[in-house]
Amino acid sequence: MAKIREGYMPYLGHQTYYRIVGERKGDKKPLLLLHGGPGSTHNYFEVLDKIADLDGRQLVMYDQIGCGNSYLDGCPELWTKETWLNELVELRRQLELDEVHLLGQSWGGMMSIIYECDYKPEGVRSYVLSSTLPYNKIWETEQKRRVAFLPEDMQEAIAEAERTENYSGEAYERAIGEFMRRYCSGPFDENAPECLTREKKAGSEAYIYGWGPNEFTPTGSLRDYDYMEKLKGFRRPCLIIDGEEDLCSPYIAKLMFDAIPNARWELFPYSRHMCFVEEPEKYNRILIDWLNEND
Repeated sequence: MAKIREGYMPYLGHQTYYRIVGERKGDKKPLLLLHGGPGSTHNYFEVLDKIADLDGRQLVMYDQIGCGNSYLDGCPELWTKETWLNELVELRRQLELDEVHLLGQSWGGMMSIIYECDYKPEGVRSYVLSSTLPYNKIWETEQKRRVAFLPEDMQEAIAEAERTENYSGEAYERAIGEFMRRYCSGPFDENAPECLTREKKAGSEAYIYGWGPNEFTPTGSLRDYDYMEKLKGFRRPCLIIDGEEDLCSPYIAKLMFDAIPNARWELFPYSRHMCFVEEPEKYNRILIDWLNEND
């Protein structure tokens, strides 16, 4: 069983929590994991802990400022891409992660794209873009297309919320819950890994001010996110992963695959937005092979 070490990094006068699984061994570069949201937590990445044993590779995960063990609110001015990208830069510096593989899921994949395209970082051996997006408009369009498959009363509740900009109420919450059940994750029962059922402190403020009120209404600071053209200049090996019923639809994944030079694409036919949870054995196998190919 791999050793687990936890700690905190000072950042912007606050504390960023990190969790390190396993030791650095030989030429195997650590895998640095960027969670989704903005405002989710590292928790679900703990299902990947076994990679430290299966592959003898160190994993590094953390709760981005604003959520989980790095919880913070009452600071809406902080929830920008610069806050989170500079936190990533500082984490790599403080933990001496000179050479890494970077896996970003959902918003974490957006971070990876911004990082590679705008920051041109050194020492990133490869990227894994897991269930993410190249630009907001296609994400919004694909999710609204899927809303049309919901029961009519749920469609009406969502339409009413958009008209009034009142994203609350029982009918709206029920509609969003069903949408997320179909295309994101859950529900998790007592047989699910503990990290998926553990109570967590989600960063609701970070999500609303960073992204928006729901997955198909990007009104926050990331509303102008569009890296479609910049993807053509991607310099590092890149593995794209998505699920058949993922928020990142196969169409979105294909757009990234076509744009990024020499990318590889793996589609998970029995998964929604968390492929590593719903098809873990396949995910681990593909990920381990990819990391070893690109060390």
